[in-house]
Amino acid sequence: MKKTFLLALAALPAQSIMAQKIQYPQTQQVAQKDNYFGREISDPYRWLEDDTAKQTAMWVKAQNKITQSYLANIPFRQQLKERLTKLWDYPKMSAPQKEGAYFLTYRNDGLQNQSVLYVQKGIDGEQLVLLDPNKLSSDGTVALQETAVSRKQQYFAYAVSASGSDWQEIYVMDMATRSLLSDKLSYVKFTGIAWKGDEGFYYSGYDRPENEATKYSAKTEFQKVYYHKIGTPQSEDVLIYEDKEHPLRYVSAQLTEDERFLILNISEGTDGAEIKVRDLHNKSQSGFSTLVAGFNTNAGVVDNAGDRLLLYTNEGAPNFRLLSVDPAHPQDKKVVIPEQDAKLEGVSTGGGHLFAQYLRNACTEVKQYTMEGTLEHKIELPGLGTASGFGAHKDDHYFYYSFTSYTYAPTIFRYDITTGKSVLYKRSDAPFDPNLFETEQVFYPSKDGKKVSMFIVHKKGLSMNGQNPTILYGYGGFNISLTPAFSVSLIPFLEAGGIYCVANLRGGGEYGEEWHKEGMLSRKQTVFDDFIAAAEYLIAQRYTSSAKLAIRGGSNGGLLVGACLTQRPDLFAVAIPQVGVLDMLRYHKFTVGWGWAVEYGSSDKEDDFKYLIRYSPLHNVKKGTCYPATMVTTADHDDRVVPAHSFKFAATLQAAQGCDRPVLIRIDEKAGHGAGKPTAKLIEEAADILSFVLYNTGETYKGGDK
Repeated sequence: MKKTFLLALAALPAQSIMAQKIQYPQTQQVAQKDNYFGREISDPYRWLEDDTAKQTAMWVKAQNKITQSYLANIPFRQQLKERLTKLWDYPKMSAPQKEGAYFLTYRNDGLQNQSVLYVQKGIDGEQLVLLDPNKLSSDGTVALQETAVSRKQQYFAYAVSASGSDWQEIYVMDMATRSLLSDKLSYVKFTGIAWKGDEGFYYSGYDRPENEATKYSAKTEFQKVYYHKIGTPQSEDVLIYEDKEHPLRYVSAQLTEDERFLILNISEGTDGAEIKVRDLHNKSQSGFSTLVAGFNTNAGVVDNAGDRLLLYTNEGAPNFRLLSVDPAHPQDKKVVIPEQDAKLEGVSTGGGHLFAQYLRNACTEVKQYTMEGTLEHKIELPGLGTASGFGAHKDDHYFYYSFTSYTYAPTIFRYDITTGKSVLYKRSDAPFDPNLFETEQVFYPSKDGKKVSMFIVHKKGLSMNGQNPTILYGYGGFNISLTPAFSVSLIPFLEAGGIYCVANLRGGGEYGEEWHKEGMLSRKQTVFDDFIAAAEYLIAQRYTSSAKLAIRGGSNGGLLVGACLTQRPDLFAVAIPQVGVLDMLRYHKFTVGWGWAVEYGSSDKEDDFKYLIRYSPLHNVKKGTCYPATMVTTADHDDRVVPAHSFKFAATLQAAQGCDRPVLIRIDEKAGHGAGKPTAKLIEEAADILSFVLYNTGETYKGGDK
């Protein structure tokens, strides 16, 4: 394949780079065509789907060279990186998690690539390192994922992933000596760790891939549940559950706190649940009975109350409610916490009480109930934001939780279950003055008149003259809620007079199941309409203008950005689609993409194909159109949304671009979909994105360290 580079790019004066038409690496086109229900669709960059091919590797190297050359010529990029590094360099810690006499806490001294897990006996005990992931690799690309302490705190099981992959390995450690056992479980993905006593645990795994080289892109099928006994090899693990008839299902196991009920949570994708249960005290029950049938509702078992199970569900309640169900007679249901006007985001237990976490206008509310459903306290939070960490073991009298918002760095509180009072435990050391900034929440009309909420963050006293650089962020899918949270990476942008906006689009979970359903399947266009309407609102209200507006989103949010930049290229100056689902006709053919068909539909079905082809970003790029300055981001080990989506979209957009605005692709090495990314890579990525946004909105960065 011929390789063409603009080798003189690095030598150009910084300001002249914008006026140059970038000569992108020539990307070979092939005569690949597919027939969808009588319609022929070209796929000229199909060869980029082969992530193991030498040709693909050469293309990645060539694209990264162009991208890094461009970014290196942004005059303030290094200054931004230095500012981000300084801002990031402060001690961070998680809320302590109580496990018997032990407390577990994640801590990071500032710039450590991965946070270190500490253990102490008693909250005032000596803090000892339980596990330091930074020692698992030289560059911090091995990350700690799922963790679980055994019932009597004898063992600690943990899963790690390398280079951001979803594939994990499980190890077991002795809690007292902190020595590693011989136990090692491989080919694990999307798993929990459910301990049964201190003898062993349940987990979810897959068969060994047929081809190790293609395991990051090949379809993943037939997830199973196993029981692993401590001290035995994985080959002796007991198969607890498999479904040979349905390869495209997820299944995970959980135990009630008293270890009486073994629960199987089964889904055909990312929406809908079937729940099976086995009463381990009932020796006559050898298999599982069905507690929740089919996949028409979302549900989960919170715990048991004696012989009955507490079921969190949206059955007959779009905003969710809590039921008490007799597992022997699933039709016997009683309401414990009825549906309310705010979405019930989740329920947990602690100290013999229930903690119901609600979302009201995308902000957390928490209420404490008795196990029978009597309201005891509404927990007072510091303000509008996001609180997490509610729940404890049955014999606990207190626990720790954290609270955050856009201008409120994560802060930890100690909660007394008996009195219902919160006391400050640990304030953040973030070098950030919240008094300099403000957050407002607005409600704007979408295309169909529906009101959509949006958070807007900026400096106090900022002039709304239509000239402020603005980043509009969104997601809009999979019942996922975007709630206020502090991000140190945004501080330099806000310091530079930028405005940061988050729209709570339909398809998300902020306003219950009906809100979710309005933005899925054949109604997915509604999500894009909501996002476009947010941009039009910001311009109409003179927060910004099209020349100053950037859009950003990741994963399903990458799809959002890709669809909106192809539908309304005139509306935005910059687009940042990150690890996006961009080929809506073939997404289900890779790794776990099949699981998203319940959200998107599938091109294998004619009715679904008709609406997918209308918005699929890859298939709606029009040659000669002036598209926004675009930087696609992905990673070589992303086995959630395989990088082929981004490769093909970037190549298509580069070939079609009708003006001199740059179209770049930034391909991270030894990284994945985002989870577990080391601090060094987070800083580099943030510096590159903010530099690209500011530069392509005609702005600069003069530093914010006063």
